[in-house]
Formats: sequence, C-alpha cells, structure tokens
Amino acid sequence: MRVLIALGGNAMTGPDGSATPQAQRDAIAGAMEHVAEVVAAGHDVILTHGNGPQVGNLLVKNELAAHVVPPVPLDWCGAQTQGTIGFTILDTLEAALARHGVRRRVAALVSRTLVDADDPGFQRPTKPIGRFLPREQAQVLVNHGETWEDRGDRGWRRVVASPEPVEVLETPTLLTLLEEGYVVVAAGGGGIPVVRVEDGSVHGVEAVIDKDLTAALLARAVGCDVLVIATDVDHAVVGYGTADERPLGVVSVAELEGCAASGEFASGSMGPKVEAALRFARAGGTSVITSLERITEAVSDPGAVGTTVSGTTAPGTRHTESPTAATESPRDGR
Repeated sequence: MRVLIALGGNAMTGPDGSATPQAQRDAIAGAMEHVAEVVAAGHDVILTHGNGPQVGNLLVKNELAAHVVPPVPLDWCGAQTQGTIGFTILDTLEAALARHGVRRRVAALVSRTLVDADDPGFQRPTKPIGRFLPREQAQVLVNHGETWEDRGDRGWRRVVASPEPVEVLETPTLLTLLEEGYVVVAAGGGGIPVVRVEDGSVHGVEAVIDKDLTAALLARAVGCDVLVIATDVDHAVVGYGTADERPLGVVSVAELEGCAASGEFASGSMGPKVEAALRFARAGGTSVITSLERITEAVSDPGAVGTTVSGTTAPGTRHTESPTAATESPRDGR
C-alpha cells in the first residue's frame, strides 16, 4: 500500500518537551525505528512532520537579535526547519532501514504549500505563535511589521494567519521519487506557505498552515491508501475528562463528523487531526489516528488500533503500485 505518516511534535522532541539538538536527534531516531518497520513491511511511505518547537526556537533568536539584524520571515523559518529535520530524518531512517536489512533510499524535499492570497485568515490573523513578551520587547517586532496582541497578564504574543492549504507544489517531484522507490519526507510543518501572483510566480508569506490538513491534502494528491496521523495517544477520545470518557475505535464518517460538530475535540490539539482524518476518508481513503508506537499495526491492519475512519475505497486499490520492490534500492549506496 501507499501510506502517508504524519508525525506529530512528540516525534521531534524529548519526552519532557526538550528541543535541544541532542533531544531532537534522539526523538527522531526513535520515531524512525517505527517508520522503518512500515517500510520493511513492503509499503511505499511518505512522511510529513511538525516543526512547532523548531520554529519556536528560531523565533526566540529573532526576538533576541531584532535590535541588531532584521527578523527572519516566517516562511524562511519553515524552510530552515524543513531542512534541519529532513536532514536528521535522512540520517536516522537510513540507519534504521539498514538494521532491518532494507536497502531503500530516503529523500527530503523542501516543500511549498500554495494558499489563497484571499483566504480570510489573512484579513484577521488569529494563530498564536512563539512566546509571550513584555510590551516594550514586542514593540521592537511590531516595528519590523509583525502583528502582536496584548494577552493581559501573560504579556503580548504574536499572531499570524492560518490559511487553508490548496496544493503542495512539489507533488510531481514527490511522485517521481516514489516511483523510483524512495521513501520521501515532504511538506514539513504543513509546507512553506506561498501565494501565486498575477504573473504566475509564487512567493512566501507570513503564515502557519496546519500540518495535518496539509497531510490529508497531500495523501489525496499522491493516491495514498492510508493516512496515519501519529500523536501521543492511542485513540481520539469523546467525553474527555468526564465519567463518560471513551476511546473511539472504528467509526463511520458520519459518526466522527457528529462528534466533531458537538465540540468533542479541542481546536488546538485533536480537532485538526480529526478534521484531516475526515477529509481523507471523505475522498475514499482510510485514516487512522494513533500513537507513534502503533503505526505499524495501524498500517498492517487498519481498524485494529487507534481511531479509524474509512471512505469507500478498500486499502491497496487507490493507486498504481510502484514497480520498485520494497527491498530494492534505486541505486547502490548507503
């Protein structure tokens, strides 16, 4: 099958949320052991990933240096973190595949995601990013053109647009690599947000795209059979924190839509994951929300673990299989 695995922030940082370089390397290496199991089972795999802590680190550097050098724009932050995380995934996944006896090359794409310049999110930015700052420190960034809001006793916080993803522009390149047998890392952090202008060219914008919604979009575009949204819990839960709390297993699109409509899933955590799962299922695929440690089970037997929602197409029938066998390498090398 062709599978897209969307890795959450827990796969990028230490157990305590630490984002030191070593903590990130260790966390990514651990995550790649699970990904390697999926690849070793013979599946075509595309990886997407979060980048919140990494972008957060860059924003702090922007703040500390703003009186000396201009802040790096948010699209540049996305590109930098895609490169850093992609490079670390390349090293750790290649090593994990070698331990499984699988000769499969890995490629990481710096990926742009097209958004609509007229998206309502640009009219009133509401997505908070970065840390809280005192007013006088925030003002330095406001003078550089950023939008900050007074959040009361906690201080000021930056807000940006969070537009809907329209297209991952590197999709054709990704498909070429898949057909050549590569495992591909793409659209990290939801993709670098870009808009198209009148002459047909594109340019980056200050925005944050939800990574799970981009994952669902990309999974449809490349004909995936299964979308696995890896997080830090085994299931989505309804009735959270009440006596009626229960995990969701296999559910219909209508049932999951009903739970979402009744406010069961928080907008800042499980909500976007559920929406992404629904979008892919409505297009005929199978979506699974589960913990990173159970992604191999989620792919090998959809419905056995996690919260699973399916459309009308059976897994394994959504695309033409790549001619490259799972244990073959596109070319000799490490």
